[in-house]
Amino acid sequence: MPRATQILRKSRKVVEDLNLLKVLQSEISHELSSNSFQDENNGSLGDFVLDWNSSRSQDVVLRRKSESGEEVAVSALLSQKTYDTEGIFPRKLLMKVCVKRPGLSSILQFDCGVSEKGVCRSDFKIRSAYFLQSTTVPGSSIYRGPLFSSLEPQLQDALKEYLVARGIREDLTNFLLLTLHKKEQGQYLDWLQKLESFVSKDERLYSAAAG
Repeated sequence: MPRATQILRKSRKVVEDLNLLKVLQSEISHELSSNSFQDENNGSLGDFVLDWNSSRSQDVVLRRKSESGEEVAVSALLSQKTYDTEGIFPRKLLMKVCVKRPGLSSILQFDCGVSEKGVCRSDFKIRSAYFLQSTTVPGSSIYRGPLFSSLEPQLQDALKEYLVARGIREDLTNFLLLTLHKKEQGQYLDWLQKLESFVSKDERLYSAAAG
């Protein structure tokens, strides 16, 4: 009797794994056939270079250095929330822009959000702006600056134009939206395929044991 119970449990496990395998294969086929962002070709790097884009990370990093020695670094990743949109991209971006002037130890950092505005259009909003000392990590009690939304509209607009003048334009935000959505889709497909391989191998072991 214990032997029969053990066989039944193994058989039930095989059935459950086969069902999971079918669902995974269906999802993989859907992802391969949909290619949601593969035909899109929107945006450009401008004067920036792609400094970091690891297949294992969620973010990308861009850098730009002008003839004056000023350096601009941009890091971006997809937000966790999804949004109903008439456009192509379901998620917004979280973007940090750091500006370093030659001869100064401090860095001016902007925390921004990037969203799609209709098809093939995008825009960014500054959420905060503050100084960082390049050699220190600020504590939680350090004053970082005023609430950005509390600033005078003219000052908010001028700070945005400051970034636009340093290459943070629509072509760049379009590029980031497309690159990061493609990246996330590729990572999701890779995860599905690894999971399929894991479950398939597990199922073969169960089948061999049952036989």
